[in-house]
Formats: sequence, structure tokens, C-alpha cells
Amino acid sequence: MNNPTFNQDLIDFIQASPTPFHATAQMRQRLLHAGFTELYENEKWQLNAGEKYVLTRNDSSIIAFQYGHNDLPETGLRMVGAHTDSPCLRVKPHADLYRDGYWQVGVEVYGGVLLNPWFDRELSLAGKVSFLDAEKNLQHKLINFEKAIAMVPSLAIHLDKEANTKRAINKQTDLPVLLSMLPKEGKPVFKTLVLQQLQKQYPELDAAEILDYELSFYDVQAGSVYGVEDDFIAVSRLDNLLSCYVGLQSLLSCDDQQSCLLICNDHEEVGSSSAAGAQGPMLQNFLQRLIPEREDYLRCIAQSMMISADNAHALHPNFSSKHDGNHGPKINAGPVIKINANQRYASNTETQSIYRALCAVNDIPLQSFVVRSDMGCGSTIGPITATELGVKTLDIGVPTFAMHSIRETAGSEDAQYLLRSLNAFFALKTV
Repeated sequence: MNNPTFNQDLIDFIQASPTPFHATAQMRQRLLHAGFTELYENEKWQLNAGEKYVLTRNDSSIIAFQYGHNDLPETGLRMVGAHTDSPCLRVKPHADLYRDGYWQVGVEVYGGVLLNPWFDRELSLAGKVSFLDAEKNLQHKLINFEKAIAMVPSLAIHLDKEANTKRAINKQTDLPVLLSMLPKEGKPVFKTLVLQQLQKQYPELDAAEILDYELSFYDVQAGSVYGVEDDFIAVSRLDNLLSCYVGLQSLLSCDDQQSCLLICNDHEEVGSSSAAGAQGPMLQNFLQRLIPEREDYLRCIAQSMMISADNAHALHPNFSSKHDGNHGPKINAGPVIKINANQRYASNTETQSIYRALCAVNDIPLQSFVVRSDMGCGSTIGPITATELGVKTLDIGVPTFAMHSIRETAGSEDAQYLLRSLNAFFALKTV
């Protein structure tokens, strides 16, 4: 089952996607190469059965749609949702800090970051930059320094004897990122550093002035397959670029009779409340333009189903007490149905049964996750999409260690199990 080529392409995709902007650009390019036609929200659309389309918003969210030959109101849509963002350290607008002979930049914590692993890692910087060119035209481009340019060094244990027992991380004072020593004369400016990188990547644009940016630090260490038997994949941002990658691969291979859709939203890690997030109108706007007749639209939604794919917590052998004893997903034992009585996940008995049946028919192993009753539970785009559209929805994901760390681990077989299940889902005639 372990396919080294598949796993390496997954790692390569994630390595090339250090920010939601880069992930969206990667998916867009792969879709255009596969014959998808790009749509723009400010233009009039003419969508035709048998065609394939791609749409982006904010350069960080994407919809890919295959318009099948089956009648939409009669058969509905098969939809898969994921998210492009991951917890990280994001540079503040006025970032420069000059302290004790060092040049640092201030950062905000984006999402629920597991902070300790961010220390003592070689970091690079990437994201979206808005700037004026020499003719004073406003432009936007993605940049990626690629090489290691920064670090957040730890305080030596000699100066903090309780570091292994009581150390707490202050997000304001402990996380400024070290860039360089200060020169003997003058002070470096972060926006100048960004401008220089922009000019290096796009010399033809004649960039003159940085207006704004959304830039995030990321770990430069390459992803790898590890373990005595190559059981595991370790790389940054598995949550949730693994699901984006698998959803994309499945859509690219699905049958052209059924209408199938992939949506990957930004801002899930901070609540999804944005124009590009799942709580925004991007998907609903697309579907309403696809099916403008209200009666047909409602019939289509009633015949449709969404699978929200977002990683699940694997049973950790050092912390097994953190799981409910009957609901501890294991690595390389198949996708996980995520269930919560308080609707933190959208799975219900109907959608679970549909997925269980297709996995059984296709000999795909399957697991369930329910959080301990005395612990809180995360959420996904599933309940949000179900609420916004009124579409039946299922929450699933592959088991993962160290979720929200700078480096996460998944099984070398599980992404392929997930792919097989999504292939079967996209092929369903009715739900």
C-alpha cells in the first residue's frame, strides 16, 4: 500500500506551499495544467456540462469544479472541503526590533500553535506582498526566501533551571524572531529586506515601494518518510495540506459523468469568519451562479453531500490516557470518522453510513474518533458548511501526531487510503 512516489509528491506539494497563498497557487497551476478553465468573480459566467473550472478568492482559497453530464437537480454534487492555512508565526506590520546589538522582528501567533517546537529551528519567510512599481501601479506578488534567514533561540537551561518543568511561553516577549546582528552603522529595515527579495524574484516588475504584506515564518527542514519500515511521513503543515493534496488528486481522476467539487478555504485555524473562509459566501455564491433557478438549486443541495477532510488526532503511545479508550485512531489504520454530539463535527448517522458503506465495498479500513467526555474538542469547516448550505456533511481525516506543531507526523499509508475513499465518494451516483 505504501507508494513512495505518491508520498514524495505529497511532501513536495507541501514543501512548495509554505503559506495558504502558495498552496492555492500550487493547486491552481496543477488544475490549469490539467485543462481547467479559470473563472473570475467579477466576470459573467457561462458554465457548460463536460467542462472543468477553477476559481480563487484572496489568492488563498480555491474552488475546483468538474461539471458532469448527469442532471444536477437529480443527482446533486459530490463535494470535498479542506483548508489551506496552518498555525504559524506571522510578521507584524511594524516589525523591526533593535535590541542589544541584534535585529529581530515581532510576530503574531496565527491559530492554535504548539509553540515549543518553534524554538531552535531554522526558519524562512514567505507570503503575499502588495507594492508599487516605478510607474506607481499597485501590484501583488508571492515571495519566498526559501533559505534559512531566522530563528527563535531558546534560553539556555543554565539561566532557567525550571525550563523542563515550569517554563511558560510569553507570546509577546519570547517569540521575536532573530534575523541578524546589527551593523555598526545604521539600522536595517524589514520592509527593505522584503523589497530586496521581491526585486530578486521579479526583476522585470521594477518594484519600488512595499505597501503591505502577509508574511509567515516556516521551517526549512525538508519533509521525509521515516521509521524502520518507512511507516511515517514527517513534514510541516500536514494539517491540512495533506487533505488539500488528496482532494486535488481525487478530483483530477474522477469520472466525468458526476459533478464533483473541491473547496479549500483559508482561515479555518482562526474560525473561518472571513470572505475567503468557510463561513464566508464563496461556496454558496459559486453554487448559486452554477444553478441560478432557486427550485433547481434547492433540489441539487438535497441530493448533494460534502466531506470535510481535516486531520484527526492519532492515539499517542506516550499519552494514551488523552483518548477515549474505544475511540483511539491508529496510524496507518485508515481514515477516521470524526464524531461529536455537540456538533463540533458535522457527521451524523446518515453521512457516516454512506461513508462506511463505500469504504466496506472498496476494502478501505476505517476508524472513529470521539474526544474524551471530559475534554474539549476542536472543530472543522464541516459544521460551518453544513449550516451555510444545508447540505448533509461528514467530517473525516487521517490520524496525525503533533497536530499544530511546526512538524507533524502522519502514516505513510493513510493518505492513500483517504484517496481511495474520496475516489469512491466522487463516483457515487446517489447519496
